[in-house]
Amino acid sequence: MPLLKREVEIFPPSIFELAESDRPWWVAHTRSRQEKAFARHLQPLSIPFYAPQRENRVRRAGRNRVSYIPLFAGYVFFRATIAERLEALRSRLLVRILEVPDQALLQGELAQLRTVQESGATLVPFEELHAGDTVRIAEGPFQGYSGVVLREPSRLRLLVSISIIRKTVAVEFDREVLRRSLPLRRETGVAAQAAIA
Repeated sequence: MPLLKREVEIFPPSIFELAESDRPWWVAHTRSRQEKAFARHLQPLSIPFYAPQRENRVRRAGRNRVSYIPLFAGYVFFRATIAERLEALRSRLLVRILEVPDQALLQGELAQLRTVQESGATLVPFEELHAGDTVRIAEGPFQGYSGVVLREPSRLRLLVSISIIRKTVAVEFDREVLRRSLPLRRETGVAAQAAIA
């Protein structure tokens, strides 16, 4: 039995087909651990939202436990009129709502993220680390240890970024399935890139 069950993460499934002029994108910055509660608030009001989740597996007391947690902690993407935006604020689950200055860019980034998600790829929140950064080990046998990054091991990953909240997720691929391609054009709204991390 999952600790945190998978909840509706996209409503309606046709969210990417909605007209930007009718319902622009907004980014809800939620209170701590209130992403799913906010999505549950929006759904009965028929306010479209996208709150991507990822599977989290941990082993405790000899048992595997599965939970579904937000991919971007603290953020839910939604489409709303001004009146619906006010309804969202009435939820009392938000810190603030971010206006989206480049609607096409966010639409492209989220649509790409959804496509990667539907492919069955494992998505992992990715925090860029650079040589000299101080870090702490969050899990495993060395949990609690801290140190300074010298360099990261060489692995190929596809990075999918959501610019407005400055968050990135990494999808790891086997080296043999990757091919060199032309640089991505930013004007397409696609913010994925192959990187050695």
